[in-house]
Amino acid sequence: MGLLVYNVTHQPLDDMRVRRALDMAIDKKAIIDAVYDSHAQVAVAPMPPLQWGYDKSLKDTPRDLKQARRLLAQAGYPNGFTLSLWALPVPQVYNPNPRLMAQVIQADWEKIGVKAKIVTYELGEYLHRANKGEHDALLIDWINQKNDPDEWLTTEIFSHWRNKAFDNLRQKAQQTIDTEKRTQLYLKAQKIFKREQPFTPIAYATNYQIINKHVTGFKINPLGPTIFSGVGLSE
Repeated sequence: MGLLVYNVTHQPLDDMRVRRALDMAIDKKAIIDAVYDSHAQVAVAPMPPLQWGYDKSLKDTPRDLKQARRLLAQAGYPNGFTLSLWALPVPQVYNPNPRLMAQVIQADWEKIGVKAKIVTYELGEYLHRANKGEHDALLIDWINQKNDPDEWLTTEIFSHWRNKAFDNLRQKAQQTIDTEKRTQLYLKAQKIFKREQPFTPIAYATNYQIINKHVTGFKINPLGPTIFSGVGLSE
């Protein structure tokens, strides 16, 4: 999943109204057309639809530049502000062109008076600096290799966002083995996430592989790593 993370320790991103305004200004459909060549689905929740515990009821706030500007004015930024927008230096599994994605977002934010300076570093340096919290907004892709909703909700990574009600729901879910009870807790947590908007889910990328017609037994692993167990060749 391709994500845009807001560092809530930096002003004005500590204000929920600002984060919601930035989210509301982004044209996700344009990003999917330009960056993913239409081979992706608009992301709404902090986890993908195939993950158990996914909240199907969540909806994005409609893209509304006027309302976004009103939110910025309410937060004390009627003329916008300037921030850094970090873009990954190389294509990733779920973000094939980070630079282009950043440029589309940059253009969208400019329409509401927010000026974004695109920043990038070599991948190791990028992650090192991001872990130190040097970024304002950051593009990253996220893969869950455990098939568990909790890993998708590790929202404090890069965003440093904490919410008592959200954290309590996660903690309760971590302490039960009943899948239905855990699902209900994660559904509530996702609603808090959507209201607070610590990051913007951008796209659920379509994962596909080109294989020779003689290859047999190959299956795409939705959790990321390619698995060759059971793969063979036909005559």
